[in-house]
Amino acid sequence: MNEDFPSSKFERGKIFAKTGLKVGTNYAKRYLKKSIGQKESQEEGRQFHSENARQIFNEFTKLRGTALKIAQSLSMDEGMLPDEFAEVMSEAQYSVPPINKALARSIIKKELGDYPEALFSHFKPDAIAAASIGQVHEARLKDGEKVAVKIQYPNVRNTIHSDMAMAKSLVKRLAKRGANLDDYFDEVEATLLEETDYRQEGQYIEYFHQRFHGDTIVTPRWIKELSSRKVLTMTFVEGRHLKELLEMNPSQEERNHFGQLLWDFFHDQVEQRNFIHADTHPGNFFFRDDGRLGVIDFGCVKKFDEEFTQNYMQLLPMHLNGDEKAIRELYTRLDIVKEHPDNPRKEEEFFQFCKNYGNTFALPYMNNEFDFGDPSFKRKINHYAKRMPIMNEPRGDKNFIYSTKVHMGLYSILMKLKARIDTRQSKEITQKVLGEMEQEQL
Repeated sequence: MNEDFPSSKFERGKIFAKTGLKVGTNYAKRYLKKSIGQKESQEEGRQFHSENARQIFNEFTKLRGTALKIAQSLSMDEGMLPDEFAEVMSEAQYSVPPINKALARSIIKKELGDYPEALFSHFKPDAIAAASIGQVHEARLKDGEKVAVKIQYPNVRNTIHSDMAMAKSLVKRLAKRGANLDDYFDEVEATLLEETDYRQEGQYIEYFHQRFHGDTIVTPRWIKELSSRKVLTMTFVEGRHLKELLEMNPSQEERNHFGQLLWDFFHDQVEQRNFIHADTHPGNFFFRDDGRLGVIDFGCVKKFDEEFTQNYMQLLPMHLNGDEKAIRELYTRLDIVKEHPDNPRKEEEFFQFCKNYGNTFALPYMNNEFDFGDPSFKRKINHYAKRMPIMNEPRGDKNFIYSTKVHMGLYSILMKLKARIDTRQSKEITQKVLGEMEQEQL
């Protein structure tokens, strides 16, 4: 087990650089072989991508923190990367080697004032899950209630700024001269820093428990007296991860049931117009024997400003109506396209690409029901993801970083589930929220 957490900019930069060089060299050698006519079978291609993904994942595992957040994002990409990459990177959602048991125990002592054996009636020293910024242990309160205790890896918070600075430096080399990246990087860094404050996460847990816990959704409760900024105790949520559910070959009825719960949970949050669970990846959902959907990990929660929310909500009805002029005006308000571009022909190509991608994104809402198991839909999504033009400059409101992550994460899980969804209520919610916002502006 690895208790070393490289926290200096030099140590982490060295690992980032070594990983990039190693993988870059591998792909250069492969390209050279292909260019001189050496053929590669489909199986050899799959193995090549898997091995490279494994090398990246192993190095990111040493870094944890921001690096593993990147790995989680890579696991959700539909179409941008070979499937083998997504498969390996999905491990960042479930299984990362935990830190040393003695170190975990000492963190609890430092944060909560005593060792776990004194604070809990039972505490399992082996972590049951480990991911990007912390690991989870199973325990029981003095009254016997089962709880999950999340312990933050040491020094994670101190590494975020230097990791983001390295990422920013790399992107600036690729970006168009003069492009303003600061807003985007500031947004990501602020969100990551907030995720390291477990007291804030505890408050989000309480909010979601009060709003959503019930007949269809299960969320944990925050145990405030056994929590701090680096240790978070919450009631235990049981259930299977998506990977485990799919291995059981569930019926279409089960797929549809859980898919509908996910779809409705997302749109219920939209209706609340408050906080959004912004980390929509499979590791944060449990599929339970009692038919309810378990929702965990409230570190990444967002509240978008009213102007962005209204504009974002208008995307759907405008794409459904197909009014190109209105779509163009909305894209301009959202900073997706420029009103006075340097190259009008290129800008028009980009607009048409985004409009067609948006039309594909709106397909689930076109009728009263949608089949996410339809392979043609996945092909369309992948087609646009793979061909997204590289504009060498940031486009769109900074809030798109997380709103798109939520929406694409939802689609990705539903496609894996191959669920058929009733979309009637979600369309009504969209219209209702837009109507409310327009009334408030009068």
